[in-house]
Amino acid sequence: MNLRYRIRGVGVAVAALLLVAACGSTGGGGTASCSSAKTATSIADCGGMDGLVAAAKAEGKLNVIALPRDWANYGAVLDGFAAKYPDVKITSDNPTGSSQDEVNAVQQLGTSSRAPDVLDIGMSVALANLTLFAPYKVATWNDILANQKEATGLWFQDYGGYMSIGYDSAKVPAVTSVQDLLGSGFRSKVALNGDPTKANAALNGVMMASLANGGSVDDISKGVDFFKQLKQKGNFVPVQATTATVKNGTTPVVFDWDYLSAAHGTDVPTWKIFVPANAILLDYYAQAISKTAPHPAAARLWEEYLYSDEGQNLWLKGLARPVRMAAMQASGKIDAAAAAKLPAANGTPIRLSADQATAAKAYLAAHWASAIS
Repeated sequence: MNLRYRIRGVGVAVAALLLVAACGSTGGGGTASCSSAKTATSIADCGGMDGLVAAAKAEGKLNVIALPRDWANYGAVLDGFAAKYPDVKITSDNPTGSSQDEVNAVQQLGTSSRAPDVLDIGMSVALANLTLFAPYKVATWNDILANQKEATGLWFQDYGGYMSIGYDSAKVPAVTSVQDLLGSGFRSKVALNGDPTKANAALNGVMMASLANGGSVDDISKGVDFFKQLKQKGNFVPVQATTATVKNGTTPVVFDWDYLSAAHGTDVPTWKIFVPANAILLDYYAQAISKTAPHPAAARLWEEYLYSDEGQNLWLKGLARPVRMAAMQASGKIDAAAAAKLPAANGTPIRLSADQATAAKAYLAAHWASAIS
C-alpha cells in the first residue's frame, strides 16, 4: 500500500468517526444514522464525496433489488462498486424481479432494514409511484438531458436500447418481420421478458408489436391483438424468458432489449437479433432512491458510482447505451471499443413520452389478461 493511499484512508476514517459522533447511532446494530444523508439532494449536502463515502461506510450496507448479473453487465457493476467501497456490503434481492416487484418491496418492507435503498425501474412504473422516491441530483446531473430526468431528481434515466426479437436461428426460421412469428415454424416458441402489466421490457415488447402492426405510441391495442393471435395459434409461450430458458431451448424466440438479447449469443452461438425497421422502439430505464431507504448515504453513493464515467462505461460494456453517452463521447471519456460493439438499428427511433407510457400500462392492465387467457 503506498503512502498516498494510506493518508487518504486515514482521512476518510477520521471523517467517518466524526460523522458517527455527530449523527449518533440507531442502537441495536450500532449502524450510524445521519438525517442529512436522508434528505441530501446532492453531494454538496453531504459535504462532498469524502463526506458521502464516510457516511456510507458508517452505514455499512446497501440493499439493491431486481438486478440480474447478466442484465446490462450488472454483475461487473456490482463487483466494481464492491471493490471500490468494500466497507459497504451489498445485499441483492430478487434479481429476476420486475419493476412492479421493486415498488411492492418498498411499500411492503417500509422502513425495515431489509427494504430496498435504490430502484432500477421502468418508466411506466416509476411515473406511477413518484411519492415513494427521494429527490437527488448526481454530480454529473448536467450531462443528462432534461427529458431524461425529473426536474428535482425523483428519477433520472440510466441506460437504454432498442426493443428487438432475438431468436435461435438453428431452431426457427429467419425472422424478417414481426408477422413472421405467426407462422407454424414458431409453435410454442415465442416469449416475452416478463408480464407486460408489471415488467417494462415486456410492455415495450407488446408496444413494438403494436407499432409493427399499424398501432402507434398512443395505441398499444394492436400489440395486444397480435399476442392474442400468437396465443390462439399456439406460438406464445406464457413464461418469462431468462438466460436459462434461452440456453435450454424453452424460449428460442424472445421479445427483449437488444443489449439483453445480444448477451444470449454467449450461450447460443446461433442466436440472432432482429429490429423491425418500422418499429424501432428506444427506451431507457431509470434510477430512483427510496424515500424510506434504510441506508440513505449508501443509496446516494451507489447513484454517484453509476453515473460516474466508470459506471457508465460498465453498462456500455454490457451493450446498453448509457444516458451520459453523448457527453462522454464529447469529453473523450467513452469506452470507444465498447461503443463500437453496440447492436445496430437502421431507421428512426421512436420513444414513448411519460403520458404514453402511463396510458400503455393502463391499457395492458385492463386488457392483457383476457387477451392471452
